[in-house]
Amino acid sequence: MNNLRVVPIPAGSSILHEHQQQQEWWRQVLDPGGEIVNRWNRIFFAICMIALYIDPLFFYLIRLEPHHNCLSMEYALAGFLVPTRTLVDLFSSIHILLKFRTAYIAPNSTVFGRGDLVTDTNLIAARYLKRNFAIDLAAALPLPQCVVWGIMPMTVARSSNHVNHTISLLIILQYIPRLIIIFPLNWRIIKNTGVVAKTAWTGAAYNLILYLLASHALGAIWYLMSVERIYSCWRDYCALEGRSVCNTSYFDCLSTLPGHDAWHNSTLVFQRCDGQTGVYNFGMFEIALYDHIASVNFFEKYFYCLWFGLKSLSSYGQSMEASAKVTETIFGILVCIMGLLFFSLLIGNVQTYLQSTTARLEEWRVKRRDTEEWMRHRQLPPNLQERVRRFVQYNWLSTRGVKEEEILHELPLDIRREVQKHLCLDLVRRVPFFSKMDNQLLDAICQRLVSSLNTKGTFIVREGDPVNEMLFIIRGQLESSTTDGGRSGFFNSITLKVGDFCGEELLNWALMATSHLNLPASTRTVKCITEVEAFALRADDLKFFAAQFKRLHSKRLQHSFRYYSHQWRTWGACILQAAWRRFRRRKLADELSRQESMMSLQDVDYGDDDDDDDPSRRGSSALTAALLAKRFAKKAKRGTSTLRKLKILAGESTSPIPKLFKPDEPSF
Repeated sequence: MNNLRVVPIPAGSSILHEHQQQQEWWRQVLDPGGEIVNRWNRIFFAICMIALYIDPLFFYLIRLEPHHNCLSMEYALAGFLVPTRTLVDLFSSIHILLKFRTAYIAPNSTVFGRGDLVTDTNLIAARYLKRNFAIDLAAALPLPQCVVWGIMPMTVARSSNHVNHTISLLIILQYIPRLIIIFPLNWRIIKNTGVVAKTAWTGAAYNLILYLLASHALGAIWYLMSVERIYSCWRDYCALEGRSVCNTSYFDCLSTLPGHDAWHNSTLVFQRCDGQTGVYNFGMFEIALYDHIASVNFFEKYFYCLWFGLKSLSSYGQSMEASAKVTETIFGILVCIMGLLFFSLLIGNVQTYLQSTTARLEEWRVKRRDTEEWMRHRQLPPNLQERVRRFVQYNWLSTRGVKEEEILHELPLDIRREVQKHLCLDLVRRVPFFSKMDNQLLDAICQRLVSSLNTKGTFIVREGDPVNEMLFIIRGQLESSTTDGGRSGFFNSITLKVGDFCGEELLNWALMATSHLNLPASTRTVKCITEVEAFALRADDLKFFAAQFKRLHSKRLQHSFRYYSHQWRTWGACILQAAWRRFRRRKLADELSRQESMMSLQDVDYGDDDDDDDPSRRGSSALTAALLAKRFAKKAKRGTSTLRKLKILAGESTSPIPKLFKPDEPSF
């Protein structure tokens, strides 16, 4: 043993898995924290619970024959219990074999980390034989089957009561190691996986099953003691009649002794032990005689005893009336202690599991109550209180109280990157501006995106305020409006929908090589029309992208930004309107010039054809010239007014009214 070598393999390492693949399956050493061992522990835990349920059923093998007043065995029930118990013992044997092939963590290696695994089979076997092998072997031995298969066929020469005593003693002795196995197995499952029950309702059901299992075992023991008390009464009054008259073998239904029928017809033992004469004190087992529990079929007997055990545990044994016998008194004391212990554990664990399902709801209720008290204390106006309530309600409906940032912050960088990519990538690609970027840049953006929830009527940013984040809409609608810095007579408003963004001034600021600490001022006022869910990129994150990713400086991305920016769209629309009006002005000027030329030619023709001595023709020509001059002056005045409006809109006026400037172009 001193020459054996401990292989220092880290717990949970893939080195052990690779080493196992190079060996035959029967020679492999299992990792105690691996998937195979964890799955087997859960399966064997369920098998142990089944074993704890099956063993008390052996107490129901003995019954009273109501017509013959004798004890007999339930052979049909034994035919079901023996194969089932054998199958459970087979799983226990497999568990013992696996323990010889399951590595363990060296105790001196757990100073830092999970420790090193010991994979030497000799060391594993020696450690297991010294610690838990005896308990596992005692729980896996098929002793009740041996009694049923080996002793029950010989019940012709032996009393059924003796056989029942033997089986009951073996069951009780084996029940203790089976209980001992459950606790370390439950501890290993919790250590490796964190919990036995993965959901709250499963945990509550698990604790309820444990409580019912305790009631089932208590009811079976009560039934066995009831039959034993009836047999004791028969035996005591049989002793009073004398051995020459009464023989205890007469109480066995398989007895063939001579004189049985004559004694049965003449004896008073059964009348004195019927529980109605009051001659014999049956104590807490008197109810079994009144209801003839020992004589009914198995299912009636089982559910009645289960009800008795459940009632006794729930009432801490207060419903039981014990006699002065020591065994009965000790049994009552144990029932009181078990009832107090199990009922307290049931209530506490079930309450803990069920409270975990409503913990966040209760936390939200407390937070909402504190918010209401704070608003009343600060005397906020009613409309502002309503906005606060609406936001708290909307935030709860969207997140259910889960703080996503804290969960992501605790994850490793690689897992956090994959989770954020899964959550955000498809939604980010719905934004047309982001759809033009490559995957590497999109992955980096997904890592820096934060969720933003806003209720109806909330102002995201106001015109002139500093912009600290760029918002990309996922759900809802926003109203973006501008007055061009308070310019009188100017107002532009658009609706931002899913896929649009706002706060593009921050991107201009981030792409500037000489950007300073002062954030840019917003040129628009953005207000929520409906509830809005969006992703936000903060100023520092945009500055990081501009410094690390040179792809932001591409011409293609520049054109995409101009096309999808509503600030650039507004400026472009105004430029197009001004150009159109300039075109209409030039067209009007050309039309006026052409009419003026035609009028001049007409005057020359009149001058050549008119006679100087004819005053009527000179008067008609003067009247025509006056009408044409009046029409020209009116059109010229209208053209001047139109030209002035066009200049104002196009920014060509020299008046002190500010013009609509071209947006700052990002330094792509």
